[in-house]
Amino acid sequence: MEVELRNLTMISLIVLLSLSYCYAIGKKIPKGVKRLLYVFPIIVIFLYLPLNLYSFYLIFFTFFSITWLGNSKLLLFAFGKGPLSSNSSMSLVVFWAVASLPIKLQQNPPPNRRNKQQPYPENPKNNGSSILINAFKVSLLAIIVYTTNNYSVYIHPEILLQFMTGLLIYLSLEMTLALVSALVGSLLGLELDPTFNEPLLSTSLQDFWGRRWNLVATNILRLTVYEPTKKMFTNVFGHRWATSPAVVTTFLASGLIHELMLYHMVRMKPTGEITVCLFLLHGMCVAVEIELKKKFKKWRFPRMISMSLTLGFIVKTSTWFWFPIIKRLTVTG
Repeated sequence: MEVELRNLTMISLIVLLSLSYCYAIGKKIPKGVKRLLYVFPIIVIFLYLPLNLYSFYLIFFTFFSITWLGNSKLLLFAFGKGPLSSNSSMSLVVFWAVASLPIKLQQNPPPNRRNKQQPYPENPKNNGSSILINAFKVSLLAIIVYTTNNYSVYIHPEILLQFMTGLLIYLSLEMTLALVSALVGSLLGLELDPTFNEPLLSTSLQDFWGRRWNLVATNILRLTVYEPTKKMFTNVFGHRWATSPAVVTTFLASGLIHELMLYHMVRMKPTGEITVCLFLLHGMCVAVEIELKKKFKKWRFPRMISMSLTLGFIVKTSTWFWFPIIKRLTVTG
């Protein structure tokens, strides 16, 4: 544990020094290929950093925050795009936070500072209700952890795998990212967008992946993969047919990133199973869904049926492809 904490401290220092260098580069080097050449060594360093850790959760958070999101933000920054280029007067401390943490600055923060903690400005909620909802989620997470740790032998394997494992992953990720966002927002006085938007209420795969699940990662994938590839496919196929291949390409990129993440976490050669079996499958289904919505604009399933079908598909495909692979790799690793 002492060695792990020392490695984490060293990694944190390297990240801050590296980002300070990038911040200075942004003031002196014009955006474009030249700035990318200056930033590229930092991207390589960030790719390597999680390999110096051995704790499952520390590797995950470092990979997600630094190797994936941080490097993606630096790539965008090299060309004058993305969150690191959204404000030319951004301070070094804010640059550190935005570049190294899974947060997203609000583009249009509410004018009244009292609304700072509201998760969705366009659809305001009572702040007390938000606190109660988060308290319920934390309590539910604690119950699931306690139950799986002490009574898993009494729970049917399918229920344990399909529901409790899925809820554990979702609630752990949402609560962790919400806590990081709340702390950073309070300490630095930043207006931050929510990291999740109640994914259990999704009415379609497009709604789940595009508007509700892990919105920080979704936004980065949109900027780094979806928009550039859609522009490229528009030049080839025309605007009408550019969306679907851009969507599939984005899911392919996300799958490859998850393969790399698992490599960092279990130090085993990627198999490609997650990319092909899960992410490409979902990408193709989202593309088909988009085309069907265009064709049948006025026809929709009732909301409860849509939610049931969407969550059922996500749970089933995760049970078939995602959870068993993670379990096998974790046990083998």
